Amino acid sequence: MDKTNLHLLLADDDLDDRDFFTYALEEISFPVILNTVNNGMELMDYLLSELAQFPDVIFLDLNMPLKSGLECIEEIKSNDKLRHIPIVIYSTSRNRDVVNQLYEIGAHFYIQKPSTFAKLKAVINTAVTLFKNENLEYPTKDNFIIEP
Repeated sequence: MDKTNLHLLLADDDLDDRDFFTYALEEISFPVILNTVNNGMELMDYLLSELAQFPDVIFLDLNMPLKSGLECIEEIKSNDKLRHIPIVIYSTSRNRDVVNQLYEIGAHFYIQKPSTFAKLKAVINTAVTLFKNENLEYPTKDNFIIEP
């Protein structure tokens, strides 16, 4: 997937979290295009629109109104046109059963939203670096959680 600009799509209902994510991306200076949506319904509308440019990676919050992140990933992974898009779960939750379920249904990585901006930059840097690598393989369960 090594290309000039990595196209990221962030689905998160929390404006502050979307802003922090954007600022962190700006500070790590990766050449990316970032689009954001406010909830799961907007995410699916975006992905299923006729004019959609599929992102290289989706960063997906779990706890959103209208349609949860879990509902979105199940819908994405069951759609032949969308299932190839890697998904990084980006959530405050760290419930082991939920994390295991997300791995099993096809999420690529899991990031628990960090408590500091420095840690946020570190995990986003790690995730973006992984996806800039054109030989990225589906991670083992041991490598599923990205931590600062």
